[in-house]
Amino acid sequence: MQSASLIHLLQLTSPSLPIGAYSYSQGLEAAIESSLVSNDVSARRWIIDQLHLVVAAFEAPILWRLLHAFSVRDKAGVSHWTERFIAARDSAEFRAETIQMGYSLGKLVADLQIADASLLDILQCQTEIPLPCALACAAVALDVPHEAALLGMLFSWAENQVLVCVKSVPLGQVSGQRLLLSLRPELEQAALHAQQLADEDLSSWSPGLSLLSMRHEVQYSRLYRS
Repeated sequence: MQSASLIHLLQLTSPSLPIGAYSYSQGLEAAIESSLVSNDVSARRWIIDQLHLVVAAFEAPILWRLLHAFSVRDKAGVSHWTERFIAARDSAEFRAETIQMGYSLGKLVADLQIADASLLDILQCQTEIPLPCALACAAVALDVPHEAALLGMLFSWAENQVLVCVKSVPLGQVSGQRLLLSLRPELEQAALHAQQLADEDLSSWSPGLSLLSMRHEVQYSRLYRS
């Protein structure tokens, strides 16, 4: 990867990117509340299960398809996968999360003027912009290789999950970094799996996570928005 592309990737996946990712736990806070996650062992098990059973089975493959659709300026393809992703958000919190972050990143893409007119037109013609759609547009606009963008998204997701565990389980900072370091082969495997899935094999079926998300919507005390 060229240095410019690497720097752009680091910026897109940085916790300082102003899209509000730090305010969401994606059901993990409800899992902690229910004592499903209570230490470093259960935290690692939770993250790996969600990575392979949820993210690598649907969210990452859709990002992969959106990267290709944006790169060839396929407006119909972008709309198809964007609409499919939004339709698969099966709780109010999960839907609000991706729309809020997608809107924020889409606005950032426009404000920074990093996308050409054709990319910006495809992005802005979407009725709603979920995060994978905006991220794919930004990665293509900044010439980030597709494989790197996919790994960057997976690492950013995993890092956020680890940070939730550090704050809320709680885990120590060293334990958190040890956990994140141990996830490298899992992230690589998830990225390869996401690239190889056929359209008919994509699945967002995760009823346990969906129930935790719905439970979180009425959870009495919470730090995160999902």
